[in-house]
Amino acid sequence: MKNILKTGLVALSLVFASACSNDDYDIGEIVAPTNLQVETNVVGQSEDMPDGDGSGEVTFSATADGAMTYKYVFGNGSSVTTSNGVYTHQFSETGTKVYTVNIIAYGPGGTASSMLVDVEVLVTYAPPADLLEKLVGKEWRIKAEVPGHFGLGPVGGLEGPEFFAVSANEKVGVGMYDDRYIFNEDGTFTHITNANNDESEIDPSGTVFGRINLVDQLGVSCDCEVQGADVLNIPYNDYTENWSISAPGGNETINLTGLGFIGYYIGGNHRYEIFDRSGTNELILRSTDGNGEFDWWFILTSDSAEEEEEFESQFNTEIWSDDFDGDALNTDNWNYEIGNGDNGWGNGEAQYYTDAQDNVKVENGNLVITAKREAESGFDFTSARITTKDKFEFTFGRVEVRAKLPAGGGTWPAIWMLGAGWPEETWPGVGEMDIMEFVGNDPDRISSALHFPGNSGGNAIVGDTEVSDVTSEFHVYEVEWTAEKITFLMDGEPHLEFDNDDSTPFQDDFYLLLNIAMGGTLGGDIADDFQESTMEVDYVKVYQE
Repeated sequence: MKNILKTGLVALSLVFASACSNDDYDIGEIVAPTNLQVETNVVGQSEDMPDGDGSGEVTFSATADGAMTYKYVFGNGSSVTTSNGVYTHQFSETGTKVYTVNIIAYGPGGTASSMLVDVEVLVTYAPPADLLEKLVGKEWRIKAEVPGHFGLGPVGGLEGPEFFAVSANEKVGVGMYDDRYIFNEDGTFTHITNANNDESEIDPSGTVFGRINLVDQLGVSCDCEVQGADVLNIPYNDYTENWSISAPGGNETINLTGLGFIGYYIGGNHRYEIFDRSGTNELILRSTDGNGEFDWWFILTSDSAEEEEEFESQFNTEIWSDDFDGDALNTDNWNYEIGNGDNGWGNGEAQYYTDAQDNVKVENGNLVITAKREAESGFDFTSARITTKDKFEFTFGRVEVRAKLPAGGGTWPAIWMLGAGWPEETWPGVGEMDIMEFVGNDPDRISSALHFPGNSGGNAIVGDTEVSDVTSEFHVYEVEWTAEKITFLMDGEPHLEFDNDDSTPFQDDFYLLLNIAMGGTLGGDIADDFQESTMEVDYVKVYQE
């Protein structure tokens, strides 16, 4: 679109220069288009079905001498402009009806010729009541918070966006996420392009998002940013078109008149097949690109876009930390636990914990714990486990740990806390808070847990969250611990909340532990090709009021 704007300015400059240098410039006679003719093709029309196959679809083909563009104006007030005179319209009123369409051919200088055409069309499809109830009168938006809410695949593909699919919120700031779409009961379609007005923190107000060249159909010239085939943040006002539902080939389809569109402007016939509407307050749509090359996919939701209130900690004064900035583990803060404990620390774990540099060290500002396949003291694997027992213990506060986790089948890293009475007092009576546990055999989730009498082992209180890159990127794992509530978070997002009270052991001092276990009751089978993997910890911080 940048190039179009520049070319237009150059051409305009040439016209003015020519006009100034030649007072006798003759632009010639301006003549309105002549010989306007219009053909109509009602889909499925035959001798047996003179009004068509019941789909309500009609293709109009207009020609005229000297015409530059053609405009179709329909009785419901909708209109569309086309350069080649060909346009396919979807009529939706049930029954056999005669529609009058005004076709206008425009020539140079705004001259025009027009004619009225009557077309008789049969529509046999009526949208089901449950679809109308779901669709009408709500504010729909792109469901930006889920992966695959926008993408493309082959025409007619049934596997979703096979060629490309965005991750959650990937297209922030392009002019799509703050748009709202309303299918009104009177058949009008309202596209609000500035839903959040000037307060939007997601997208600039009053802009849309479209495919290069095809978005020229919107008639907007702008010096907009172009990324590949995408034009970002095209200024565009709220507008109203009409909508209808048809079912060509038995597939429920939303039809928008004129230039009406959803999500990303792709030109074409402005039809959106409803691929799936089974989800609560959700629609999965697909529409064929204006060039006929792809199907674009969109996930819509009528749920509110308002985000949950951000978690706010009660604890903001740092009372203890280790940033691992030295060249060795600070033994004023940490203890090494050596061995395999009793029955693999009660879990049948396969590793032997050491204090060797190969298993635990401080390097490049990080604590590095490495689990390795190597024989030691009758075990096939070595690793490390460090604790703050007797060196730092506390009651209530917020623990924050920034870490990158090990990968590989059988790895079981943990960031956790034990009641300070252990091992003198029995487990689970002392209580256990697992801030983060990860299992290499289940790489798409991390979990947090609470163990205490009546809720321990397989009966623990557990919460988890889906993840994708915890072994390649650092994330922040936290617990917020008060006398009344315990909340576990990842990157500031809670995934487990527990109502604490005096009946639990979570009212007294606890200490911190960091380790990588191998195998055991949670780690599971160890991969045959596993050799070694590390957990890197950037820092551990504890806050109180």
